[in-house]
Amino acid sequence: MVRITLSVENEVLYLDYYKETCPLAEEIVSRNVEIAVLKDPRMAASLLRLHFHDCFVMGCDASILLDNHGDIISEKQAGPNLNSVRGFKVIDEIKYILEEACPLTVSCADILAIAARDAVALRGGPRWKVWLGRRDSMKASLDGANQFIPAPNSSLETLISNFNEQGLDIEDLVALSGGHTLGKARCVSFRQRVYDIEEKRDKYKRYRTFRRILRSICPDSGRDDAIAPLDFSTPAKFDNHYYINILEGNGLLGSDNVLVTEDHEGEIIKLVWAFAANEELFFSSFAKSIVKMGNINVLTGLEGEIRKNCRASFDRYSMELHKVMIHLMKLIANNLGTIPEMLARVFEDGTQGIRMNSILSRGKQGYFTHLI
Repeated sequence: MVRITLSVENEVLYLDYYKETCPLAEEIVSRNVEIAVLKDPRMAASLLRLHFHDCFVMGCDASILLDNHGDIISEKQAGPNLNSVRGFKVIDEIKYILEEACPLTVSCADILAIAARDAVALRGGPRWKVWLGRRDSMKASLDGANQFIPAPNSSLETLISNFNEQGLDIEDLVALSGGHTLGKARCVSFRQRVYDIEEKRDKYKRYRTFRRILRSICPDSGRDDAIAPLDFSTPAKFDNHYYINILEGNGLLGSDNVLVTEDHEGEIIKLVWAFAANEELFFSSFAKSIVKMGNINVLTGLEGEIRKNCRASFDRYSMELHKVMIHLMKLIANNLGTIPEMLARVFEDGTQGIRMNSILSRGKQGYFTHLI
């Protein structure tokens, strides 16, 4: 267990936050993450990435989990997330079990933070204490997701700017980039890195074998969804081989290799060498940085909400259901038919501005049970 201490001025989250209200919360998350990773080892990287992509947009508030609804345009449609981020069903399953055990208590944002920690530990990485108490956002930001989540072909200058925007420094950038020791990337994410390389930078043919492998997976057109491991050396293990790879010019993404190729001052390369030589140092730095990242612009106290369903803002469905009930009560009061007939009229009525299909589908997931 890596010990991390937050500075007093940033301490808005707490250890053992659910000790009294939901004592088995972390155990429930951990058990279900373990099951998910056993079924699909790649899921470890997916859950880690969900936490990362969530925190870089408005803060660690589970906004990435929201589906399209009303004026909410889901962040899942953003360029960095579309057909790329995964693990939503795993979070859904965990949330369902937590709602059975402790209704409206554990936030989706906290689930993401715990799941990321457990996913890393299950693949041989560090385990750290997770600070908890986040609440869930009631909105999403498609523009923010497109703007603030680093692209796979980002320059070093852009990466530094992206991280600084979130209050993260160069050491955080290098440490968190090490998360690419796990997972896979789609051809469309690394094609530019494979085909746009300048031959003059490889006059000794050091990197041609690796490029040849990548080109066999990812042609210059087509097969956009073909995948390759981010770390060809130890693709299923969380270790420090990522840094060894990029020192050898064998990082999969352009944004991996620029840590070495575009660092003209040498500060970042020193960190890369340090992490490549000392896995324990990398683990400690990674844990410290991900805890710091997990504290970005968190909602606490009376801010935001605790969602019942991670895909939907609870208050919005509560208001819609309230409209349904009022409409139904009016029909009952006027004795306008049998109960089944009146329910049919409510769910066929398009004049009330009520999204019946959405409410009905959410009702199947527990909204009616909780609210009626």
